[in-house]
This record gives sequence, structure tokens and C-alpha cells, in this order.
Amino acid sequence: MSKRHVLVVDDEEEILQLIEYNLLKSGYACTCVSTGTEAVRTAHVLFPDLVLLDLMLPGLDGFQVCSQLKNDRKTRDIPVVMLTARGTENDIVRGLEMGADDYIVKPFSPKVLVARIGAALRRSPRLANGEPALIRARDIIIHPGRHEVLVKDIPVELTHTEFEVLCFIARRPGWVFTRSQIVDALHGPGYPVTDRAVDVQMVGLRKKLGDCGDFIETVRGVGYRFKE
Repeated sequence: MSKRHVLVVDDEEEILQLIEYNLLKSGYACTCVSTGTEAVRTAHVLFPDLVLLDLMLPGLDGFQVCSQLKNDRKTRDIPVVMLTARGTENDIVRGLEMGADDYIVKPFSPKVLVARIGAALRRSPRLANGEPALIRARDIIIHPGRHEVLVKDIPVELTHTEFEVLCFIARRPGWVFTRSQIVDALHGPGYPVTDRAVDVQMVGLRKKLGDCGDFIETVRGVGYRFKE
């Protein structure tokens, strides 16, 4: 399975670096942004497994970001963990009532933070029983837990990377992903994979899917999408 992807939102660069270091060390993929507007936009592009959210942000504050994510059917199931210096009882109650899955007050222990993130992910309905739900896309059935793909009820053998790429784009039909976004989602930022390598994976994947390979569309100058 691909790494769990955490979107970290904080306007303090030192905090972002500290959190990113500890998440990467613990085996997570991580994307960092510093404004509320960026957080909402990025969540709708990457669909992370969890959002770690500061409250005091430029533009949209953390409460507004949480509200927008929880009121959108596409992002409402993404767990949100608030990490903030605002530790009054009213702030904590407000955050939890808005749908936050946990509320952590700064200063914080990196080890405890990583443990709380892991706990929130285990409770997430998107990752029930430790694995994503069955994915059905036209004549393709993908079972993440069994690492199994059926095309018109016939098993198809895929490499690990081909399987993860297919899962990633098939979960979001109609969405266009750049090659960099695909690599980041599978391996985390900074992984040394060229655009050409992604194209080769797509060619191999289409070939193995046979007629259903046409469901993977190339968007020229941008990247790839799975047809709706």
C-alpha cells in the first residue's frame, strides 16, 4: 500500500520543517502549505489521508478551513487534527464540534503528535480495517487489501507501482493529476522519479488493462486522469 499522506498547514516555517521531518521519519508522505486558501485547494487536489491544521493562518483561519472541508462531500471524510497555540476550553470545544478528530495544543511532543495522527487514521472510515474500501470503476474492480485487480471478472497481474497508480487515479475519476502529484502521492515529495518513468508506468498499465486501458486518459501538457 502507498504511504499515508498528511497535509500539514501552518504559517511558521520552523514548525512545518519539524513536523515534516518527524512524519517522513515515521513513514508518512507529507505536503506542507502555509495558508488556509492553499490548504483547501491542496486538499481538493491531493485528497490526503489526514489534514494537520493550525488555527491562526493568514486569509482563511483554521476554523474556516475545517468548516469548508467538512461541508464538502468530497473532503468531509478526511480526518482533521488541529494543532494550535489556542488552548482555551472554548477553542477546543469549537474545534471538536466543527468536526475535528483531535485537538493538540502547542508546544507539542513530536512523538506524541505522530502517535495521535496514527490514532486518528486508524479511526478514519476512509481507512476502515487499515485499508481503503473496494474500488469499482466501470469494468474494473480493485481490492486494495488483497492487492487484486479484476477486469471484466478476470484477474490482472500488476506490479506494485502499477497497482498503486491505478488505485490513486481510480479513486478520483475525472480529476487530472500531474506526474509530480502522482509521484508525491505514492512516494512522498522529493522522490527521484522522472516524468518519463511515470509515462512508462502508464503505458504498461494500459496494456495490462486491455480494452479498459482506454479509461486512463492523457491530458496533454498536464498529466493523467481516469475517465468518469
